Amino acid sequence: MALFGRGAAALERVTYRDSRAAGALHTGVLAVLGALGLAADRVGTRRGPAGRAAATAAAVFVALGGTSLSRTGTVMADHLRAGDLDAARRVLPSLCGRDPAVLDSSGLTRAAVESVAENTSDAQVAPLWWAAVGGVPAVLVYRGANTLDAMIGNRSPRYVRFGWAAARFDDVINYVPARVTAVLVAVCAPLVGGSPVAALRAWRRDAGRHPSPNAGVVEAAFAGALGVRLGGPTQYAHQLEIRPTLGEGPSPRVHDLARAVRLSRAVQVAAAVIACAVTAAGRNGRRACPRC
Repeated sequence: MALFGRGAAALERVTYRDSRAAGALHTGVLAVLGALGLAADRVGTRRGPAGRAAATAAAVFVALGGTSLSRTGTVMADHLRAGDLDAARRVLPSLCGRDPAVLDSSGLTRAAVESVAENTSDAQVAPLWWAAVGGVPAVLVYRGANTLDAMIGNRSPRYVRFGWAAARFDDVINYVPARVTAVLVAVCAPLVGGSPVAALRAWRRDAGRHPSPNAGVVEAAFAGALGVRLGGPTQYAHQLEIRPTLGEGPSPRVHDLARAVRLSRAVQVAAAVIACAVTAAGRNGRRACPRC
């Protein structure tokens, strides 16, 4: 995705205008380029099931970020547990775009928990979902859209209009995966001493108040599963946002961050198992119906 990011930055120097129309053009061009993954998919198809599986596996490997997410969350928890706030602040940009300089231990912990929750969907479940339902092209288009949203889909003065289309496109393609993630969070909650009922209740009650139609779903489910309260004032580099609270209970502490990482890992494993089962079922269906 680094190559895609460099390409998107180069294209932006040509397409940028402070308007939604220019942003829509920019997003559309990059989406079409991402769809060229169809060529890889066709190559895999001509080489038979093994070639198709190899092409899909390679695309998923490029798209997945779950392992680095869990590792970074664990490193953050270790720094906070040791009281090394400077080290924790240096790690935070690897998880989210908040301003670490203004955050104390509690703020760093909450930011990390919320980022682990949101990225469990964005970096792990969503790529697996799109791989299962659409193969190589779907994974590549998804990952490109997700990268583009991270680059320009924010509300900074430069991107509030130009990045609008990228943000909306990201919302659309993450809609189903975010809800699949929330269901898996509820299912896996007992593995970290949490409650499936509390996860589902927080999702139903609180998610709609979040400014993101997808991040709110996942963060609320995590909050309910962990028995903590997320949300509140959130300082980004470009502005301060007052987020609604999600879940009930105290603010998360360091051991809650460690639980969030374990919950994220459990959800990742469950999502991988389901994706493999769906892919295998689809392959068997094509064999049973050669004309399909």
